[in-house]
Amino acid sequence: MFSKACILALVGVLATSGNAEMMKMGLRASEPTAVVEENSNAGSIVHLDLEIIVDGERQLFPLLPGVQCPTGHTCRSRTIGTQGQAQSPMISVIKNNMKTPLAMSLNWEEVNNELNTVVVSNNFCTRRAAMAKAAGLAAGVAVATVSQPAYAAETKEVKMGSDSGGLQFIPAKTTICKGDSVKWINNKGGPHNVVFDEDAIPGGVSQEAISMDEQLGEEGDTFVKKFDVAGNYDYYCEPHRGAGMNGALLVQ
Repeated sequence: MFSKACILALVGVLATSGNAEMMKMGLRASEPTAVVEENSNAGSIVHLDLEIIVDGERQLFPLLPGVQCPTGHTCRSRTIGTQGQAQSPMISVIKNNMKTPLAMSLNWEEVNNELNTVVVSNNFCTRRAAMAKAAGLAAGVAVATVSQPAYAAETKEVKMGSDSGGLQFIPAKTTICKGDSVKWINNKGGPHNVVFDEDAIPGGVSQEAISMDEQLGEEGDTFVKKFDVAGNYDYYCEPHRGAGMNGALLVQ
């Protein structure tokens, strides 16, 4: 597999020669679509980033100014303002559609940074947080508020017992981001609880601190826990462990 240095070299050759066949050497476009174009502001220059897949991850590589997107590949447009900073194409669209005093008071630099993160990042949690911050800023929320780690946090729900009374967690595997919480809901077939396997949790995490002390007997009872350490967590329902009532949690 090519290194990033080799890829940059290929991109340079591609930009100067316009030969898209060079990109077929172990590289492929994420989708054979045309370049994404947006109207730029006066005094701005539109640049293109070539989108390719490297080791299963999306990568964006800048083309030289004025170079068109190679046939059969995907490019993302970005705008370079008069101060030389890359501007998300969405900024001009938002400005054109927000003819209010709020639009005049927005911190457009912060909004632009978050939107660029959404485009560039390959990490779901990073993109989700950036999108939440951008949306908050567009709604007039203060920068200090949207910058708090808890601002973009979510809570995922897990049923304890299936609707038909099966002894299982629904879903059996849950994926969340650091700072998110999980709410376990006593559904059917109780009593239930959540006990984490001390040999199957990240190092430094207290098994007792994240496990339930008591069992939930009434339907609708809940147990909520926040997770700040990334890693894999295995847990089970103590009364029904022998019946295979096990769960898994991935914190990214």
